[in-house]
Amino acid sequence: MPYNLGKHGRSDVMAEQIQDITLSTKVGNSLTEPPSFDVAATTKTLLWKLDTRVLPVLALLFLCSFLDRTNVGNAKILGLEKSLHINDHQYASGLAIFYAFYIASELPSNLVLKKVSPQIWLPFLTAIWGIIGMCLGFVQNYAGFLVVRAFLGLAEGGLLPGMVLYLSGLYTRGELALRIGLFYTTASLSGAFGGLLARGLSAVGPQGSIDAGWRWIMIVEGLLTFVVGALAYFILPNSVSEARFLTTDEHECAAYRLANDSPRGVLPGSPCTGPERFQWSEVRRGIINPQLWLSGTAYFSILVGLYSFGLFLPTIIADLGYTANEAQLWSVIPYAVASVVTVITAIVSDRLRLRGPVILATLPIAIIGYAVIANTHLDSVKFGMTFLMATGLYASVPPILVWISNNSAGHYKRATTTGMQLAIANCGGFVTAFIYPSSQKPQFYRSHTIVLGLLCYAWVAILVNVVYCAKVNRDKAAGKYVEFHGSEDDREPEFKMML
Repeated sequence: MPYNLGKHGRSDVMAEQIQDITLSTKVGNSLTEPPSFDVAATTKTLLWKLDTRVLPVLALLFLCSFLDRTNVGNAKILGLEKSLHINDHQYASGLAIFYAFYIASELPSNLVLKKVSPQIWLPFLTAIWGIIGMCLGFVQNYAGFLVVRAFLGLAEGGLLPGMVLYLSGLYTRGELALRIGLFYTTASLSGAFGGLLARGLSAVGPQGSIDAGWRWIMIVEGLLTFVVGALAYFILPNSVSEARFLTTDEHECAAYRLANDSPRGVLPGSPCTGPERFQWSEVRRGIINPQLWLSGTAYFSILVGLYSFGLFLPTIIADLGYTANEAQLWSVIPYAVASVVTVITAIVSDRLRLRGPVILATLPIAIIGYAVIANTHLDSVKFGMTFLMATGLYASVPPILVWISNNSAGHYKRATTTGMQLAIANCGGFVTAFIYPSSQKPQFYRSHTIVLGLLCYAWVAILVNVVYCAKVNRDKAAGKYVEFHGSEDDREPEFKMML
């Protein structure tokens, strides 16, 4: 079965790809036919190696990323505003400028990932923002706070879309949610770890100086981030084709699996190293994709809740009557519970090969939490609702994060949709920065109600996206996409949208 060269028309592509993935023999008669070895057994060892060699590194990178985004919440209740002589509005402006630069860097970062290579780009971003994060511990005024937060957003924005794009070249579509769920669990664990670390560092300095405490949070977490980024360079492979820890059979198995998971004519291997050339038409096709805007705006709504939860949970708990140090410890528990549920949800999503329906089941958990916490004055009930809020929000992220990647084929369209989805979603940072002002304490009725409304919208948008994807699949089955046969992308009639 020869490869369909489709619109690219390059006769040297097959030889180039086989050379890239270091095949010592052909896999069957082509890369889409069964190889001679036991695929099931080889796949098991292949996935084990990828899961144990790659995922822990990405988990550490993402832990550092989310830790950085939530540490200002801990620093706030430990005296950051008083030390820098800034008010509540100026603090919110610092959060907003971070997200402005964060969002601006996401799509460009994804488009250059292939050129620079993941092994260099992802660790480089991490190490750079680690250095910048350390600088935050030395700022003395509002201007310094804004400048450092701006550069921090610029450096940090490319990590998550880059990791999603990177993983889409290592795993098949039905395996992504669990893997992203595993490293995204570190986001919830970062809240727990950050709370414990903040509790320990809050006493650092002369006679437990509050000013020294929050500064040490920034310095120590920045240093840890730099070290993790530097070590990641020596561990991460650029793709399965360059993974030195894989055997020849495992390289062949990886090529076979990815070939059979792609649209007709799309070559296997990492999207970061494949032969596809950049085309603006693919960027445009990604931007006008209805799935992008439905999932992107739904993810935006979820992230408003997620970021506000991470930034203001210590404040919410402190307002229940706990001291600042006690609030750091109590904030650990909701995150820990959410991490377990997030992994279970990701497993279910992959096993069922469903994204939207899983989100439709998890989002109501957070919706209930916000509805109750906005309307109760009982402290014990408020704390109980933080468990529902964290669980529903975090568990919804892995399926929605991989959904657009699952349904996009062609490297540059996938790079565009994954980058743009996160750019749209992270606009939630602007909302987050301003909807939880201190004037709303202790009830935060308006703040919680805004998030509640957004989550209700997200549920509806996810439902519409499920219906849209199902319609595309019906249209392909009815022959309405036959004109795109050989297009080498997600318009191929054989390429089915994942619901």
